[in-house]
Amino acid sequence: MTSSTSTRPRVEARIDHDALAHNVGLLAALARRSGAATMAVVKADGYGHGAVEVARTALASGATWLGVCTLEEAAQLRGGGITAPVLSWLHLPDDDFAPAVADGVDLGVSSRAELDGVVAGAGRAGRTARVHLKIDTGLSRNGCPPEAWADLLDAVELARTAGDVEVAAVWSHLAHADAPDHPTIDVQAKRLDEAWRVAGDRLGGPRPWRHLANSAATLTRPDLHLDLVRPGIAVYGLDPLEAADQHGLRPIMTFRTRVALVKRVAAGEGVSYGHEWVAPDDRVLALVPTGYADGVPRRLGGTMTVQLAGGRRPVVGRVCMDQVVVDLGPAAEYTDTVTPGDEVLLFGPGDAGEPTALDWARWLDTIHYEVVTGVGCRPRVTRTRGSTA
Repeated sequence: MTSSTSTRPRVEARIDHDALAHNVGLLAALARRSGAATMAVVKADGYGHGAVEVARTALASGATWLGVCTLEEAAQLRGGGITAPVLSWLHLPDDDFAPAVADGVDLGVSSRAELDGVVAGAGRAGRTARVHLKIDTGLSRNGCPPEAWADLLDAVELARTAGDVEVAAVWSHLAHADAPDHPTIDVQAKRLDEAWRVAGDRLGGPRPWRHLANSAATLTRPDLHLDLVRPGIAVYGLDPLEAADQHGLRPIMTFRTRVALVKRVAAGEGVSYGHEWVAPDDRVLALVPTGYADGVPRRLGGTMTVQLAGGRRPVVGRVCMDQVVVDLGPAAEYTDTVTPGDEVLLFGPGDAGEPTALDWARWLDTIHYEVVTGVGCRPRVTRTRGSTA
């Protein structure tokens, strides 16, 4: 849920749409130099940033396509009044494709069974379905196995001549794009090109587009931009290659809350469940009303820091469902600098010295994709729109 009210929420994911526009503009400019269009990927509710609002800003900033995972996500965009081309690519055997076809949503197809479902949906919708045929070039995840490609194409051609489908593209997904010189990238590109050429030979109608490049390949492999690039995480200002200059991207989410309580505890008192941290001397603590129900992983207890009162402060003790405890230092040295209501930055772009989503990812031995989706998709976290300043 996105809020624009002046009252500060308890836990907030602040989304900087100026930075978002900058990121999409940068990515779209790279694609244009190669003659490619840009698809902004907004699956998983825009990686936790708000799919419909992100889509609107992305389309106003240089993207001309949108990408989602599920039919429900595509329907959300259409329900939000978005009419731009949308590709949905991961489906279940019993999905009803008719509403998506009726809404003009392009559909990824990886198998004859999936094609059959799309054809049935096109019949119910009374409209030709646009499909993007996915070939597995080496990720071994979604996509048609190479040995089944000719059989799928034959079935597609029958559906095309019957007026049930129109083939918009042949596509695939890279396994090692975050390592731009990895040898599998060129192998996958060659396999996609071969599959595309076979499709061009076996299918009637206009020759389909090709698309392969994700965020990392959009940033580093212009030779793979082809007809369309599909940046995801880079749209949100998070660099998949973790370059020192972030490739000019600006993180757009700031995760923040406020101090609920400031208290003193005596030396030897344990803090939070299990007393994993014990005060070494008389100490001042701040209670912060954000926990693992809000996307702060329990594993960050005793590891993470927050930005509070102009400096980094350690979280001590276990992360709880609804709260964490921040150590403000020895009571003998405390100068009453923190009061209830003060802002606490859990992560942000790092401009004020606060932790970043990448810091969290390193503390957790994961990727920043998981961090922002883990925060932004939580029902108790209120998304707000505006500058992160």
